[in-house]
Amino acid sequence: MCARPGLASVLLGSALLCGAASVALAAEGQVSGASAAIFFAQVGVLLLVGRALGELMQRFGQPEVMGQLLGGLLLGPSLLGLVSPHLQHTLFPPTAEQKGMLDAVSQLGILLLLLLTGMETDLRLVRRVGRSAMAVAAAGVALPFMCGFALGALLPDSLLPHAQSRFVTALFLATALSISSIKIVAVVVREMNFMRRDIGQIIVASAILEDTAGWVIIAISFGLASSGTMDLRSVSFAVLGTLAFLAVSLTIGRRVVSDLIRWANDHFASDFPVITMILLITIAMALTTYLIGVHTVLGAFVAGVLIGESPILTRHIEEQLRGLIAALFMPVFFGLSGLSADLTILKDPELLLLAIGLIVIASAGKFAGAFVGGKLGRLTGRESLALASAMNARGSTEVIVASIALSAGVFSKNLFTLIVAMAMITTMAMPPMLRWALRRLPLRHAERLRLEREELDARGFVPNLERLLLVVDGSAHGKFASRLAGVIAGSGDKPTTIIELAPQRWPAETVRRNEEQAKEQVRSAAAGTVTLAADPDEETRGSVDVTMRTRRAASPEAVADEAQKGYDLLIVGMEKTRTVRGGFSREITRVVGGFNGPLAVAIAGGPVATGNEPIGRILIPVNGTDVSRRAAETGFALARSTGSRVSALYVATGRSNGAGRGRIRRGVDTRRNEEAVLKDIAELADRYDARVRTALRVDAAVEEAILREAKRGSYDLVVLGVTRRPGDTLFFGNMAAALLERCDTAILFVAS
Repeated sequence: MCARPGLASVLLGSALLCGAASVALAAEGQVSGASAAIFFAQVGVLLLVGRALGELMQRFGQPEVMGQLLGGLLLGPSLLGLVSPHLQHTLFPPTAEQKGMLDAVSQLGILLLLLLTGMETDLRLVRRVGRSAMAVAAAGVALPFMCGFALGALLPDSLLPHAQSRFVTALFLATALSISSIKIVAVVVREMNFMRRDIGQIIVASAILEDTAGWVIIAISFGLASSGTMDLRSVSFAVLGTLAFLAVSLTIGRRVVSDLIRWANDHFASDFPVITMILLITIAMALTTYLIGVHTVLGAFVAGVLIGESPILTRHIEEQLRGLIAALFMPVFFGLSGLSADLTILKDPELLLLAIGLIVIASAGKFAGAFVGGKLGRLTGRESLALASAMNARGSTEVIVASIALSAGVFSKNLFTLIVAMAMITTMAMPPMLRWALRRLPLRHAERLRLEREELDARGFVPNLERLLLVVDGSAHGKFASRLAGVIAGSGDKPTTIIELAPQRWPAETVRRNEEQAKEQVRSAAAGTVTLAADPDEETRGSVDVTMRTRRAASPEAVADEAQKGYDLLIVGMEKTRTVRGGFSREITRVVGGFNGPLAVAIAGGPVATGNEPIGRILIPVNGTDVSRRAAETGFALARSTGSRVSALYVATGRSNGAGRGRIRRGVDTRRNEEAVLKDIAELADRYDARVRTALRVDAAVEEAILREAKRGSYDLVVLGVTRRPGDTLFFGNMAAALLERCDTAILFVAS
């Protein structure tokens, strides 16, 4: 309840800003000329009104973009121009110079919106539900496209900017009526918590395919409009140019884009180099499509698809870019689109009737096409109904299409207004319809199992690692660390950078040999790993992109400099790991001192003393803490790749009654907690398809119990979850120190 006065204040602030800006500008006599002050006032008002109404729309269950579009309508001739024409013309002068400034921001906004749409296009999702999604997209586009094209052929000449442009106008109109807005659809499906449901994935994948097809059609249509002729040569050039661009982009371009982003990330020390590279790639691809005679939006969209698939693109970078687009360019673009529409034309009965007919034809054609597509894709009636409801959302996509058509001169102002009105009404009707349809869909058993796996992954440690940093030398510890890093990287195709520590005295040939060995060990271990997927049918053999760095000194600066480029886990394997008295050496302390994130230290020993022998049995001490659970995840990921057997050991402690070892008093609640911890570990092992045996030991000295179990069980590896402690040397606590000093088995310390 207390949030409503805040929203009212924002709306009042919008009105005050609008009035204050207009009064100030009028007082300075700058109303009629091109003015930076007017431009800043326009942007400020569009941002404030768009944000306020977007917030209001969300509270009523509508997409935020509808509020931004509505803000433009209210500030334009539809309301403000009707109530106070002087105020409206003061803030938005109809001069060409002033319009050009806002139009430039709008054009850049279109490119960035398409970039963001492309980045949100998950091609893996399309492949996962490809058959059903393709059937829905094909039927869902074909039927409304034919209806829209027929409507375009029958439009009165008064709605056409040029009588000779009817064919291209019909193409744009057909496209506007046939494609759905992936952003609107995804927002509602995500809000309903259906994004990972089978039907939710089909809905989003279908919208992705429709969006992709729509932008290709728009690009070709724009090429036809630009050529000014409809001859076979111009049509062939537009079609073949588009196909060639798509073919090169989705093959060679995928690797080029990935390499450029990685290069910018690895070689620039300035702020946000990856963001700059992403923008440059987008502009370059947009200009490429312009040069082949199609619209720049296709280049921006394809650039977004390729950038979104880059393995170096972390969630942090993506959120930075999304914040810029959502906060600045979306409110300005959609607000300006609303400004360009004039709903007062609906006072004309003929245009009002045409608007109603347009909405009915668009909705009926889309609904019927998507429903038929769902049935062709072997979906149930309820699922097809949900699909049809979702696909009727147009919103942002149609507004962009209509804006392109208006700027290309194939839509008149009145036709543009009708399309905007149709997009708003169909989009605002979609959320309640889709919510109603989705609530009627039961959860299948197989779907429930997959969702449970995904929920476990969302809370997991290993699945959420995006990029690894491996620091090794040519020792057995380094080989062992490379092998373990390859398994972790291969579980999810995680890009890995290797820093090879090479002393100055080593010859260049030795350094190169160690580099190749480290890379091969990582890649071969990754190739033997099965990538984790929520659906077992989608799991494949892992692969990993490896980058090599060589440093002649084990300095913290080398690791710290590399760590700035964004890594989620540092794995270290060095010859000088332990001191003679036990504890970690000064060398490894210096290396890890420059990394503040999760850390894993690998120590070869026992049966895997050289780092290459098979790992038969793994011991994982557990105690219910987060660091213990993350170490268990790491151990299970290793066991899945190597086929190792795992023992999870819980050592219970308590108050001794003085009768000697084993006579420790433990309450009922304590025993229940211990059983819950072991049950959680068993469920976690099941997610990784690891063979696990849980054991409970009662002992007052935890480290002694773990050391006895490690020696008695003939284990090849102990994986221990630890916490970094402050101090001049690397220290993980007394238990880790005891293992480091007295355990002959290979050890992996996971400090998360």
